[in-house]
Formats: sequence, structure tokens, C-alpha cells
Amino acid sequence: MPSRRTILGGAVAGAGLAASGLGGESRFDPGDWGSVRAQFPLTRRRMHFTAYYLASHPAPVARAIERHRRELDRDTAVYVEGFDAFDLAARKAAAGYLGGGPDEIALTDSTTMGLGLLYAGLRLRPGEEVLTTEHDFYATHESLRLRAERDGAVVRRVRLYEDPATATVDSMVSRLRAAVTAKTRVVAVTWVHSGTGVRLPVREIADMLAGRALLCVDAVHGFGAEDATPGALGCDFFVTGTHKWLFGPRGTGVVWGRPEAWALVAPTVPSFCLPALLGWWSGRPPEGPAAVLATPGGFHSFENRWALPEAFAFHRAIGPGRVAARTRSQAGRLKEGLAGLRHVRLHTPRDPAVSSGLVCCTVEGHKPDAVVKRLLGEHGIVASVTPYREQSVRFGPSIVTAPAEVDAVVRAMAALR
Repeated sequence: MPSRRTILGGAVAGAGLAASGLGGESRFDPGDWGSVRAQFPLTRRRMHFTAYYLASHPAPVARAIERHRRELDRDTAVYVEGFDAFDLAARKAAAGYLGGGPDEIALTDSTTMGLGLLYAGLRLRPGEEVLTTEHDFYATHESLRLRAERDGAVVRRVRLYEDPATATVDSMVSRLRAAVTAKTRVVAVTWVHSGTGVRLPVREIADMLAGRALLCVDAVHGFGAEDATPGALGCDFFVTGTHKWLFGPRGTGVVWGRPEAWALVAPTVPSFCLPALLGWWSGRPPEGPAAVLATPGGFHSFENRWALPEAFAFHRAIGPGRVAARTRSQAGRLKEGLAGLRHVRLHTPRDPAVSSGLVCCTVEGHKPDAVVKRLLGEHGIVASVTPYREQSVRFGPSIVTAPAEVDAVVRAMAALR
């Protein structure tokens, strides 16, 4: 069979593969939160409560990126011959973390790309509909709107709660159950709502659906902050970027799907995987894993994508359970502190069963953007404004923050009178 080199008319074979892992991390103690924090080059002049937004690269990830970048610059044609092997290593690392096999993983550049590819490619028959919620982010809503514009797919939305602070597992599942009809083919939801901090009971939703519809999850604000695999959640598709709570390479993401579910998705962008190229060369439709064929082709930021194994290894070295507990503990501490301030309205539920790392609130008499500016200018605290019609102040305690910094946030918010 022809090689990638023959098909693309390109490079010389023989690129060596750099070893993945945490190599050289003798001073890194994953059991010491101070040592974990020291792996990040984030300035100590600020307290970083939006570090999940776009990751600062921890030391092993930064070194892996630099290694790939250096080799691509030094001997581009030879090094890029490792394309398939490097991509496979990234998929294997993702599968090792998420569960399942590498053939269940598509590689993307972001959550938005993954959602767009998934919702554009899902095969729907006439009369079948997609059910989503009022609380999902722009990327889900817009992907579904664009799909509806193209082929008339029916998309409905349901509101799962009126006041996010009082959302419960039973009430959210009940509202979603009431909205599901015999025509519902796809249920598109978000694990952790970035506008309120509400965490959906995905496992309970999956049990309620009992296979009657595909359950597709935008998982980005739970992935890396929660210790749960797609299999444990019971979803059919799990779409996430890896450059938020996982602190993976910027511009990377994955879509996990059950093999039976992948069979219902048509690729949108031609893949650069070898099976796809061999199909083109032979004049036949490509044969290969659906997730691999769904991975968009073209040239990406390969030095970042190929550093994914180090990102997963870094997170696993610390321990997903420990990371989740650290995140949950700090978020709980922050919510308790904010709930005790009479001029602050906490929007995120205090119940850990329906919340995660994000904490959203508003301050009486102050616009959210003004609060964020004051926190930064007067206290060196980095927060954000939720990008929704109804805005609030948003914090994200994580592995790059500490309990003492959470207390500093509460004191700073108390001073906003």
C-alpha cells in the first residue's frame, strides 16, 4: 500500500518519536499543592480565579510543546512523518483518561469545533428533533441553529430551572423528562453551565432517557474539575476542550463517543488520517474508525496537539480524585463565604450535587464588569464576567489557587459596599 509520503508527495520517512510522560520532573511532587502550583509560570502578583478559561501550560506540557516545536522547525519534513503515530499517542492518552479505546476519540482544536462537527454530522431522519436547554452556551445554540438553517432540523429548548441557586437533581431531570417526546432523537446538554455554575446530573439524565435518544454533552467545565468518565456519566458523546480545567495545550480538544453512536455521525471536514487518504488514492470510500475519520484534516498546531500525552500524565500524576476534591473544597469555601455577605447574591447552588468549580454571583448596586475591574485593580484578583445576556461575576477556584486566596476573595467582595 502507498505511504502517507507517496500520497502527499512529501517528506522523507524516519522521524523518531519523542518519549511522552513526566520525564525530568524530579522536583515535582504531585502530592504537594505548592509543588503543583510551582509548575505553572503564572505571575504571583495576581490570584488567578479564571485560570480555567485558557490554560497556562504547566512545566511538563510546556517542555513537550517546545520539544515538538523545535523538531518541527529543525527538520520539518522528517518530523511531520510521525503525524499518525503522534496523533495515535494523543488519542491513546485521552482514552486512558476518559476510558474506552483510542478509536473512540476524535481530535479537535476546541469544544466549539467539536460541538460544531458533532451537531453538523449527526444523521437525523425527517421528523426527528433535537432537544437542548435554555442554559447552554453559544457554541451549542449556534451549532444547532446553523444545522437547522441547513436542513430544517427541528430544535427545541427547555428551561431546567428559574433560580439556579435552588436547582435540584430531581427538578432538572423532571423538567427535561417532560420535554422529551417520541420525536426526540438527540438531547444536547452541558455538564456545568458556564453562566450559573449549575452542574447537571448527567448520570440521572442518562438513566431517565434509557437509550431513547442520544445524550450529547458539552463537558468542558466539568472535564478536569470532576472525577467522572463518560462511561460513568452514561452519555453517548462527550465533547470538551483540553485547555481549560485540565490545563492542557492551548488549542486542543477531544470528542469521545460510543462506537455505536459514532456510526450515526457523518464527517464534516475531510480527515488527514491514513485510512482517509488511502480511500481517496484508491477511489473508494475510506474504511477506518469513525472517530478517526471525523477528526478534521489540515495542518493544526501540531506541537500543541502532540503534547496532549504530557497534559494527561500531569493530571493523572496528581490524581483526578484529588484534583476534584481540591476544586470542590475551594469552591465550597468560596460559596459559603459569599453567601454570608448580605450585598452579594450567590447564583451557584451551594449543594455540591449540582455544582462544581465555577462560582457565579452578583453584587448589589454594582455591575459585574465594574466588580471585576475593582477586584483586579484593588486586590490583584482575576475574575470574569459571564458572557450571557444575564451577566454575573464568575470565579473558578482550581489547582492554581489556594484556600488562603479564596479567603482573600471573600474579604475583597465584602469591601464592595
